[in-house]
Amino acid sequence: MSSVILSSSIRSSLYSLQQTNDLLTTTQNRLATGKKVNSANDNASVFFAASALSDRATDLNRVFDGVVAAGKILSSSNESLSSIRNLVQSAQATANSALASASTTAKRTGTVSGLTGASSFAVVSARTITVNDGVTTATITSAGAVTTQQIIDGVNNTANLRVKASLTADGKIQLEATSTNSIVLGGTATAPELTQFGLSAGTTVAGTLNTSRSAFATQFDSIRSQVDQLARDATFNGVNLLNGGSLTVLFNETSTSSLAVSGVTNTAAGLGIAASANTFQTDKDINDALTALTNSLNTLRSQASLFSTNNDIISTRRDFTKGLVAALNAASDSLVAADSNEEGANLLALQTRQQLSSTALSLASQADQSVLRLFR
Repeated sequence: MSSVILSSSIRSSLYSLQQTNDLLTTTQNRLATGKKVNSANDNASVFFAASALSDRATDLNRVFDGVVAAGKILSSSNESLSSIRNLVQSAQATANSALASASTTAKRTGTVSGLTGASSFAVVSARTITVNDGVTTATITSAGAVTTQQIIDGVNNTANLRVKASLTADGKIQLEATSTNSIVLGGTATAPELTQFGLSAGTTVAGTLNTSRSAFATQFDSIRSQVDQLARDATFNGVNLLNGGSLTVLFNETSTSSLAVSGVTNTAAGLGIAASANTFQTDKDINDALTALTNSLNTLRSQASLFSTNNDIISTRRDFTKGLVAALNAASDSLVAADSNEEGANLLALQTRQQLSSTALSLASQADQSVLRLFR
């Protein structure tokens, strides 16, 4: 089929109109999308550079979500840690209340003050110092000298002996019955040898149980159980940093920057808080509990400080990542974004040009018709 032959003026006007329509389509697309580069066909180098920036921003957004989640886990763990600390302080108050209630079981306190565990005195070799509760006996045998700590350990390490030994605040040996039993001090050591420690042979009659201390011991053990339950329940988003869990926080899209947060075990056992011994009938048992509670509070403060430091790091990286994502998106947009004012002006100019091209095409067509009329 033969092609239609157009005059040069019509062909020129038609070509100009087609170009104008193409530019109008491009301008309208830019105004609709807000981008001057919408595909590689528009500008390959700019399109792929912008895509790389945008893709990294998308990857970092996923990292950002993980950082935010990690921050919430640490914040939750810190709150749980604070609650455990409050429980430990309650247990401390309970133990102090028990200590304030005078013991009523048998008690024997030495007369020599200023002793320490290392205090040593001559006792003829093979002579003994014994402590008996009416059934069980602790025996400390001399090898030529006996230290205060040997006496204390000998008493406290004898199985089933219902007597506890300790040093008072002013350094005196103190023996306390854990129940309604007597305390019998004896052995083959002579009176002068015993006097060096402020002790003397004899029997301290049995006392009675202090029911207030027993009640405080029950309360103490109840609080201790709550510590266990709270530590087990401190799970957030599947992670429990207070019961042996751990957390790894990724800070970049390639996983080459991260923070490892080690968890702790803040059950009562993990904190070194033992159950009340001998229903808190002896000052030694209460003081041992108070020492453990003080140590656990120091541990909790140290843990809280470490968690807070890690949370600060995570917060800093969260803000950094958020800013970096915004910067990457802004850079990507700056490469491909269209100037709405410029494109609006272009649209107006092209519409005018389109009208002129249509008029020129119409005039060219009329010129051809005038030539046709000459043949009539």
